[in-house]
Amino acid sequence: MKDAMTIRSFAEMKKTGRKIVTVTAYDATFAQLCEAAGVDIVLVGDSLGMVIQGHPNTLPVTLDQMLYHTRIVSRGLSRAFLVMDLPFHSVPVSLDSATAAAVRALSEGNAQAVKVEGATPYVLQLVSHLSSHGIPVMGHVGLIPQSVHQMGGFRIQGKTPETGARLLDGARLLQEAGAFSIVLEAIPHALAREITDAVTIPTIGIGAGPHCDGQVLVSYDLLGLNETYCPRFVKKYAQLAEIAKQALGDYASEVRAGIFPPADERGGKPPADERGGKPPAETPKPEKP
Repeated sequence: MKDAMTIRSFAEMKKTGRKIVTVTAYDATFAQLCEAAGVDIVLVGDSLGMVIQGHPNTLPVTLDQMLYHTRIVSRGLSRAFLVMDLPFHSVPVSLDSATAAAVRALSEGNAQAVKVEGATPYVLQLVSHLSSHGIPVMGHVGLIPQSVHQMGGFRIQGKTPETGARLLDGARLLQEAGAFSIVLEAIPHALAREITDAVTIPTIGIGAGPHCDGQVLVSYDLLGLNETYCPRFVKKYAQLAEIAKQALGDYASEVRAGIFPPADERGGKPPADERGGKPPAETPKPEKP
């Protein structure tokens, strides 16, 4: 097995030009798939509010829900680095409450780092505070979903020289505050390249073009499982929703037609164990004297 990923691994990858692969996961099964595929960072994003819970945005997600999903994702990982989003509920209240949430992310959720959105003076203070107390922090600038109402929707950010300059300054300040990497979401490709060149910590892009040090996508999006909403920048590497619907439909048809489960000439087969193993051997009948 390859060595487990650490924040030092990502710093070295930036130096050598090796791209960082990041994928979201929300349960142990998806975590195991990411692990088997060699994903470098698994992010338990508050995107679970939209992907798993069916909300229109990430705002309703609670800290306890994030901890639950992070904890079960951690059981499927051994090499990949695990990051948990600090949800909207836990960040703006106070520095103390946000710090307590980050501590719980590592101690209860088994995360190795937390992700915080924005680069306001308060967020920069939080990043500095957490970093100085041994909690790795991933920053996030550009489109920050927890501020969707303030931004007027899910819109590309940094399109003007002024807003682009603010995002560049924010990235630099996050680095100075101690962030080990920064997500760049939904910003012009040229700006993402400028930020990536300007900071020494890795940038992870989502809808920000090819010049970042790595990329992140929501697992349900890239696998083609989400048919209700998919950002334009997402590439679907599979169409699993179609495959799943076909399989479920075939199952339903066979149940209704009496085809499944099958029966043999004796009126039924011995049940297999619950993991799909061989059915138990029949107990031989004693011979008559």
